[in-house]
Amino acid sequence: MNRSPAVTTLSQLLHGAPVRGEIPPELGAARVTGLDYDSRRIQPGFVFFAFPGSRHDGRRFAREALERGAVAVVSPLPALAGLERVWIEVAHGRQALALAARNFYGAPDERLLLTGVTGTNGKTTTCYLIDAVLRAAGKVTALIGTIEYRLADQVRPAVNTTPESLDIFRLLAELEQRGGTHVTMEVSSHALALERVYGLRFHTAVFTNLTRDHLDFHGTMEAYFAAKLRLFEGAGGPPPKVAVVNGDDAWGRRIPDFVGSRRLWYGSSSGADVRAEHIVATPEGLRLEVCYEGERIALRSALTGRPNAYNILAACGAAFSYGLPAEAIARGIEQCRAIPGRFERVEAGQPFLVIVDYAHTDDALSNLIGMARELVRGRIITVFGCGGDRDRTKRPLMGSVAGELSDFVVLTSDNPRSEDPLAILREARAGLERHRTPFIEEPDRARAIRRAIEEARPGDAVLIAGKGHETYQVLADRVIPFDDREVARAVLRDLGYGRGAA
Repeated sequence: MNRSPAVTTLSQLLHGAPVRGEIPPELGAARVTGLDYDSRRIQPGFVFFAFPGSRHDGRRFAREALERGAVAVVSPLPALAGLERVWIEVAHGRQALALAARNFYGAPDERLLLTGVTGTNGKTTTCYLIDAVLRAAGKVTALIGTIEYRLADQVRPAVNTTPESLDIFRLLAELEQRGGTHVTMEVSSHALALERVYGLRFHTAVFTNLTRDHLDFHGTMEAYFAAKLRLFEGAGGPPPKVAVVNGDDAWGRRIPDFVGSRRLWYGSSSGADVRAEHIVATPEGLRLEVCYEGERIALRSALTGRPNAYNILAACGAAFSYGLPAEAIARGIEQCRAIPGRFERVEAGQPFLVIVDYAHTDDALSNLIGMARELVRGRIITVFGCGGDRDRTKRPLMGSVAGELSDFVVLTSDNPRSEDPLAILREARAGLERHRTPFIEEPDRARAIRRAIEEARPGDAVLIAGKGHETYQVLADRVIPFDDREVARAVLRDLGYGRGAA
């Protein structure tokens, strides 16, 4: 893979990085052939970035990195005894990594057009829609998000919703090498707070909404919002050229104007720059008109439910920021079909709906149930749980939403991680018991899905919420294969549905 020929020495690699003190001339002149934050990937001539972590001190791997041929260690932590001559201390480790990666790969973000999508709900769907519109317009693209990373014609597994800055720049450099032009990426609040996108030049930033989530990490909604806001103020780089913001969201309306950044409001109100009208939601999808600068675009989408109208509007706003033609927008929206784990139907010829969805907040669960209500006349049977080692405050809220809006609830485990699954269920049940909705508790998620499907009658909808596209379950001592969709299909087969299907 090509990199900038200007970066050949350690001093050039760390140009602009927050180095504490002076880099010794001899060390600064050392030839650099690569960089990494994982000591197992270090090769001769590499620079090793050692970060403090919640579980491990990155310095403990420094000697291994040097044994593998690293020319230096960069860290926000003081040098280990005996390593002072090859140690460079920086004010912020991930800022230094981001700037070094940008220098090493020759700043591909200055030539590629980046769209960052942030918010609590809708990020993944919005990214898929934007990418589909860009491809319909003939662009060679990359998509970076929760479900997968797409690079031109390749699909790769996602490690994090937003990867480390070094991994982002690797992807950008590879896309540029393949003739790509546009990148769409989910930008999580964690990534913004931890400086994973520090210094990146975004052309367009999209804000979907903000609801309670991740308070285990951020502490308060104000801190959560402040992390999201960083995408719009620049996060170490300039503000995006265009900010596409949900004007119907109270938090979105708090995003101020930034110098050099044009704002496009989207929503259903008459004052929105990108406005939806004549929304028709059917079991087959959505029909709507999008109005922008006096132009009306009739759109059809296979995505169901009114909340997806907002995701479509956000994608249209991003498309308008690039001046894409109406025909490409309409074609891309129509071509974007089912998104893994987002209101994904499990079909085996059964006379009721089975839906798998990633909803793992009270707001997302409310939207999910509301979408299902538009499609069925029967009961809503909701299977949900809450993740362990995550924001505990949303557990009773999710329980209350499930109890208020469903007709029958099966409370189960999600990814309990290190917590006692029964303790998590108790906290969710506190909200569920505020309502008179019948429910059962079944900690075993596979059995819970079976109980819900066995309960279903013709015309009902079974909603399996929380894990969506995930193909695993995280327990205290291990990670096991688990896919809600496959479990549901197996139950339906056991009940006699779909046996004749190809």
